[in-house]
Amino acid sequence: MEAMKYKRLEELEDKYFGERGTPEREQYEFELSMEILGEKLKQIRKEKKLTQEELGKLIGVQKAQISKLENGASSATVSTILKVFKALKAKVKFQIEIEDGNQLAVS
Repeated sequence: MEAMKYKRLEELEDKYFGERGTPEREQYEFELSMEILGEKLKQIRKEKKLTQEELGKLIGVQKAQISKLENGASSATVSTILKVFKALKAKVKFQIEIEDGNQLAVS
C-alpha cells in the first residue's frame, strides 16, 4: 500500500484553480473573498437581530441585494459594502498587499 502524500493548500489551489497571477486564480480568490465577506456580514446581521429586509432598508437597497451579498453572489461596490457594515456598526479594515510583499492596512 502506497503512503498518502499530503499537499499544502496552496499546491492544491495551484492545481485546481491556476497559479497565482493567472486570471483563473484571481477569479477564484475574488469569489472566495466575497464568500467570506458575505458569511461575516450574515453573522453580524444575525447577532444584531436584523432581517435582510431591515438591513436593506437601513442602507436603501432591496432585501435581494443583501441576500446576494451574504451568499457571495454579488460583486457589490466598496461603497455598498461599507454602508452595510456601517449600518451594522461594524468597523471595516482593508489590507492591500503589493506585489513586492509590502502590505498597507486601510481602515
